[in-house]
Amino acid sequence: MKYEEKQQLRERIHSEIENTTEQVIELKALTQPIAPDAAIGRISRMEAINNKSVNEHLLSKTEAKLQKLETSLAFIDREDYGLCRVCKKPIPLGRLMMLPESDKCVDCA
Repeated sequence: MKYEEKQQLRERIHSEIENTTEQVIELKALTQPIAPDAAIGRISRMEAINNKSVNEHLLSKTEAKLQKLETSLAFIDREDYGLCRVCKKPIPLGRLMMLPESDKCVDCA
C-alpha cells in the first residue's frame, strides 16, 4: 500500500473515531436507567425500557467498532496492514475507505 493511501486512510480513521466517539457519548446518555416512579404511563414506560434495551445493544456494537478503529490506527504503519487476515490478499482501498476497521476482504468477511 502506498504512503498516500495510508495517509488517506489515517485521516479517514481519525474522522471515523471522532464520529464514533460522539455516538458512544450520545448512546450512553440514552441508556441511563429509567426511574420506576417516572410518570410516563405504563405503555410509554414499556416503550422506554424497550428503547433502552435497543440502545444498549447499539452502544455495545458502537464501542466494539471504536475499539476496531483504534486497533486499525495502531497497526496502520505495519507492513501487513491492508492485507486480509484470513487469505492474506490485499483488501481493496475502497473497502478500507468505507469500513476502515475492516481486517478481512469481502470474500472472507
